[in-house]
Amino acid sequence: MNKAITSLIMTSLLCLGACSPGHNNYSQYHTVDSEGWAYDDTFEFIPAIADSTATGKLAVTLRHTNSYPYSNIWLEILYPTPADTLDPEKADTLNITLSDKYGHWHGRGMGLTFQLADTVYRDFTVYNGAPIRLRHIMRVDTVTGIEQIGISFTPMTK
Repeated sequence: MNKAITSLIMTSLLCLGACSPGHNNYSQYHTVDSEGWAYDDTFEFIPAIADSTATGKLAVTLRHTNSYPYSNIWLEILYPTPADTLDPEKADTLNITLSDKYGHWHGRGMGLTFQLADTVYRDFTVYNGAPIRLRHIMRVDTVTGIEQIGISFTPMTK
């Protein structure tokens, strides 16, 4: 009887271990000030992954209210480059579409809050502890209606 119980416990632990998320998965979110997201407010994300580097998909997630006044948001993303390049950081511009031309939000949500995740890179390298920064580059100083911004990284499977 003890062998059967021990065997059952060991099998359960092995199954749970196989279901655990990858050690290089990473996600983090920041809450935007209720007064709005000022142009010079940059959100910094510092990946903590098991390996020194990992390559995979990077997504940006926005949570916004129904009162967000635009159909899209322009973001600047700054991220580290390999150590053998001359420029230690690269900047890209992202245009994330939040609604269609009729004003219907693409994100999912209930009530007045919607969330949209957009994969912005499919072959992105994350460096453990190296910051990834996001800021809005809209033509207004302060953007209202954004509640949270985040990134998530999913490594490629081997």
